[in-house]
Amino acid sequence: MSPRTYSRRTVLKLAAAALLIPALPAGAQESSKIQFVFPQDPLVTVFTDSFGDPRSEGRAHKGNDLMAPKMTPVYSMAAGVVTVVRDGGRAGRWVAIEHADGWETWYMHLNNDTPGSDDGNAGWHHTVPTGLVEGGRVVAGELIGWVGDSGNAEPSSPHTHFEMHRNGRAVD
Repeated sequence: MSPRTYSRRTVLKLAAAALLIPALPAGAQESSKIQFVFPQDPLVTVFTDSFGDPRSEGRAHKGNDLMAPKMTPVYSMAAGVVTVVRDGGRAGRWVAIEHADGWETWYMHLNNDTPGSDDGNAGWHHTVPTGLVEGGRVVAGELIGWVGDSGNAEPSSPHTHFEMHRNGRAVD
């Protein structure tokens, strides 16, 4: 399958369609719907569907890259509990949020640069908003960080590597 590149108009349509997506396991009641919102400003975000594409060391890409200018706000896709706020390895600075019905979202390569630089020396207040901590609750559309190029994204353009997981498995 060849990658699909989406225009800003298409991203806006996708964002509008994502306002209410049912996430119902078999036999669930209608009340288990979860509200999803697009995690970045669709007017400045462009992405190519590269889920499953080959990566170094024989890995497959388990997410999609949301390309946007450095320091573009990143928002929680749904209400939930923050499970990860860390810096490490290929992911760089990242946040993970556990949502209802077995959903989890990961936001990687968040900003690690002092504004106006590419120094990798920013304080965490330039990565995530003050008060965002593991165990904290967020609502759909709440600010959780800023686009960057941390981790193995350093040589590329700023973006958020965004992953959705359902019951522990990455989904496109």
